[in-house]
Amino acid sequence: MNKMGKKAAFFRLMKYFSRYRRLVAAALFFAVVGNVLALVAPVLSASAINAIDTQSGVVDMDAVFFYCAAMAICYVFSAVFTYLLTFTMTKLSRNISRRMREEVFDKLLSLPVSFFDKRLAGDVINRLIYDIDTVNASLSNDIVQVSTGVITIVGSLISMLLLSPLLSCVFVVIIPLTVLVTVQRSRVMRPLFRKRSGKLGELNGYSEEMLSGIRTIKGYGREEEISARYEERNRIAAGAYYDADYYGSKVGPTVNFINNLSTVFISVLGGWLFLQGNMKLGNVSAFLQYSRKFTGPVNEFANIISEIQSALAAAERLFGILDETPEQDAQDTLPAPPSVQGNVEFSHVTFGYDAQKPVLKDVSFSAKAGSTVAIVGPTGAGKTTMVNLLMRFYDADEGQILLDGVETRRYTRADLRAQFTMVLQDTWLFEGTVRENIAYGSENATQEEIENAARAAGVHEFILSLPQGYETRITDGGSSLSKGQKQLLTIARAMVSRARILILDEATSNVDTRTEILVQAATQKLMQGKTCFVIAHRLSTIVGADLILVVRGGNIVESGTHASLLQEGGFYASLYGAQFQ
Repeated sequence: MNKMGKKAAFFRLMKYFSRYRRLVAAALFFAVVGNVLALVAPVLSASAINAIDTQSGVVDMDAVFFYCAAMAICYVFSAVFTYLLTFTMTKLSRNISRRMREEVFDKLLSLPVSFFDKRLAGDVINRLIYDIDTVNASLSNDIVQVSTGVITIVGSLISMLLLSPLLSCVFVVIIPLTVLVTVQRSRVMRPLFRKRSGKLGELNGYSEEMLSGIRTIKGYGREEEISARYEERNRIAAGAYYDADYYGSKVGPTVNFINNLSTVFISVLGGWLFLQGNMKLGNVSAFLQYSRKFTGPVNEFANIISEIQSALAAAERLFGILDETPEQDAQDTLPAPPSVQGNVEFSHVTFGYDAQKPVLKDVSFSAKAGSTVAIVGPTGAGKTTMVNLLMRFYDADEGQILLDGVETRRYTRADLRAQFTMVLQDTWLFEGTVRENIAYGSENATQEEIENAARAAGVHEFILSLPQGYETRITDGGSSLSKGQKQLLTIARAMVSRARILILDEATSNVDTRTEILVQAATQKLMQGKTCFVIAHRLSTIVGADLILVVRGGNIVESGTHASLLQEGGFYASLYGAQFQ
C-alpha cells in the first residue's frame, strides 16, 4: 500500500468534518462560549481579591460577594457548554467513523481478488475495526481537548499580556522549549505507532488462521508448537506496543516539568512586582491562574500526542486501503445480453500470478453451449486458475477468453459474472434465514422458485423439519448443519440463479458416500441446460463429461472424452487407474 505523510493523513481526516458543517459549527460555538466564560473567571477572582485593601485590611464584602457569585455563574455555564461540546463531538466522531467504516468496507468489496490473496484476512479486518476505532477515539476525545485547548491558550495569553507584559516574558523561553520537545518526540513516535498497528494486524491474522484450523491443530497434537509461535508473534507485537507507549509517555512528564518551572518563575517575579507596588495582589493571582490555564492545555497536548500519532498511523493504513485501485472495466464495454448461449473459448491464454512464473501456458480449448467440460490434473496444475480467469478475478496476460464469440474483457465484470453460478468445495452460508440464503442466487426469486429449487436439490423436506422452516435463521456460517446439508443448500441457491454457465469445484469432496449420492443427483439436475465447468479429483464423477481437459504444469496435455482418453493410455489413464486400482 502507498504510504502518505502525516500531514496528508491529517488533512484527509479534516475533510470528513466538512460533511457535517452544522455539527462542526455547533461544536465551535460551544467551545468558544465555554472557554470565554472560563477565561472571565480569573478576572472576577482578581477583582474580588483587589476588593481587599492590603494596607488597611478593609474588605468590601458586597464587591467580594458580587464577583464570587459572578465567578460561580461563569463556571456553571462554562461546564454546561463544555458538556454540550463533548456531546456534539461524540456525535460528530460517531458519524465520521460510521461513514469511514462504510467507505472502507465498500472499497474492500470493489477491490480485486488479488488484493485479498496477498494479505492476511486478520490484517484487513484489523484495519476495518481496530484502526477505525483508534481514529474514532481520537476524534471524540483528542479533538475536543485540542479545540478547547487552543482557545484557552490564545485567550490566556492575551489576558496575561494585558495584565503584565513583563511577566509574560517568561513564556518567551517556555513556549519554544515546549514546542521543541514536542516536535522532536513526535518525529520519533510516528514510525513506532505505524509499526505497532502493523504488528497487531499480523498477530490478528495469525490468530484467525490458527483458530480456523483448530481441529487440525488438535488432531496432530501441535498445540504447544502453535502456542510457542503465537507467543513469539505476541512478544514482537507487545514490544512494538511498549516502544510506542514508552516513548509516547516521556513527552507528558517532560513538558509538565517545563511548565511547572514557569509557575515558579511567575510566582517569584510576581511577588517581587507586588512588593515593589507595580502590580496588585489580585492581578498576580489572576496571572497565575491564566498561566495554569495556558500551560494546562500544553500539558494535555503533550500527553495526548501519542494518541494523536496512533490515530494518524491508523488513518494512514485506512487511507492506504481507500487509495487502492479498484477493479476497473474498459470504457468501451458492451452491454451483456439478457441471456447468453454459453459458448466459451480459451484462445492461446497465458497467465501467471507472478509475471515471471506463468501458471497457464498457451492454453486453448472450446466448450459448446450446454456441454460439460471437466478439468483434471495434479495439485498446482492450474485448474482453479482457469476458473479465476473465466470469472475475471484475474485477467489473462496473453491470449483471449471468448463468451459467445465476444472477448470477456468487452463486458463489465458485473455483467460477465452474472452469467455464472458457482458451487464450490468450501460452502459459504451467511447469517440470515434459509430463504435468504437460497434467494442469494437471484434477488427477485419468489417463494415458489425458492421451494422448487430446494425440492430439486433434495433439501426441501429437511428445511421443513427446521423450527421455523424457510424462516429459520442460520448463524455462524451454518455450524449447526452438516456439510452435506450446507452443500445441498448452496446447490439450491445455484438452482435459483438463471445463469447459463455453471462452475463446480469439487462439490462432493467434503461429504460422506451416502450424502455424495444426494449431492450428485442434485448436481445433475443443476447441470441440465447449462455449460458446465467441473474441477474434479474424483474421476468417477466426470466420466460422462463431453470434454475432459487434463492439465499438467500449466499446459493442457490431453483432451477428449473419458473413453478416448483411456484408450490413449496417457496421463489421464494413469490417474484413473491409480484411483481404481
